[in-house]
Amino acid sequence: MTFFLSKFLLFIIRPLVWISVLAIYSLCSKSKRNKKRSLTVLIVLLLFMSNQFILGKVAGLYEPKAPVLAHYDVGLLLGGFSSYNEQTKSLKAEYSGDRLAQTVKLYHQRKIDRVLMSGGSGGFLERNPPEAIYAAAYLNAVGVPDSALIIEKESRNTKENFAYADKLLKALNKPDAEILVITSAWHIPRTKLLAEKQGLKNVTYYPTNSLSDNYSFEDCLLPQAEAIMGWELLIKEWVGYLTTKIGLT
Repeated sequence: MTFFLSKFLLFIIRPLVWISVLAIYSLCSKSKRNKKRSLTVLIVLLLFMSNQFILGKVAGLYEPKAPVLAHYDVGLLLGGFSSYNEQTKSLKAEYSGDRLAQTVKLYHQRKIDRVLMSGGSGGFLERNPPEAIYAAAYLNAVGVPDSALIIEKESRNTKENFAYADKLLKALNKPDAEILVITSAWHIPRTKLLAEKQGLKNVTYYPTNSLSDNYSFEDCLLPQAEAIMGWELLIKEWVGYLTTKIGLT
């Protein structure tokens, strides 16, 4: 039930849902006054949400900076960066695919000894293989051997990522391992809060695919569809952080 409710909440907080509701209301309302007001709000909201520059500046206030890297026993790669390509029967990188690219780089730079790939099936209706399975196959293909991989394929969200990863590390007699969590920059504040609530120690966070460095001068003026997606990710994290902070998740 909690998993279903979280999926429903993710749906209703999407900016495109708000924009669609306003558009339908402005078309269906019989009141000229209400029609004009809703259309005005719709235009303002659309212009604001599609401005990449505004998104970048707001995200910059929330996202942490990259740490000075040391050496780590485990790189904990959080899932949610890919989907399963039915045609090729392999990984398809999605918006947060930089998590995967940075993990490969860190391993080959010998910043991390092993990769703990954490990710099950996060879909509500889909029955594709767990993300950890096809991500592991990709990591093998780019030079990360099985001996350097730890697979966690049960988790469906960030809270479960940490819970299952902690159990695995304890089972491997590595409860005090130095961990580098590799995830999106906008995801780190909530990730850090969840890790602290579960009592995890020796954890450093490595930000990837930041929203705050993804704009140029023309983005100040030209609407960008990508910005709307960025706002969706950011709002999702704010809601998730709040619900975690007050103990609802």
